[in-house]
Amino acid sequence: MAEHVRVMLTEEEVDAKINEIGRQISKDYEGRQVHLICVLKGGSFFMCELAKRITVPVSFDFMSVSSYGGDTKSSGVVKIVKDLDESIKDKDVIVIEDIIDSGRTLSYLLELLEQRGPKSLALCTLLDKPERRVVDVKVDYTGFQIPDEFVVGYGLDYDQRYRNLPYIGIVEFD
Repeated sequence: MAEHVRVMLTEEEVDAKINEIGRQISKDYEGRQVHLICVLKGGSFFMCELAKRITVPVSFDFMSVSSYGGDTKSSGVVKIVKDLDESIKDKDVIVIEDIIDSGRTLSYLLELLEQRGPKSLALCTLLDKPERRVVDVKVDYTGFQIPDEFVVGYGLDYDQRYRNLPYIGIVEFD
């Protein structure tokens, strides 16, 4: 089955939204340091761009959590592929995610991180699909709410392809 990608959000729209989120985080955390936790692999593009726009001191770490495999729908089985390298105890933590779909993965991850004693824990996502939500998760910073389409680009992939697109596109199958 062949596929092609149709632009949903342009590079300029994504860039403007990341600037806006960076300003809001900088304002909300004024006088403090934030510790960003990137959910790999998809969140890496978003986190790098966001971190450049945050004006308070920033540190970060990475976690890899999988619930998709090579499919377009979440399997519902959450697997930690890579855990954090350092403690988050007493830190102001913001989890950076590329997209929130069912909420299963993030609900599990936030519960796990909360047990590790951060001073505060917030969630930031570039894309949110609220109509696909199965588990309720509180999102503190949202870039775009999008419809239930399978999207790629800006770190999001379909079977490890299309991550490098500088925009958000919809995968359409022929």
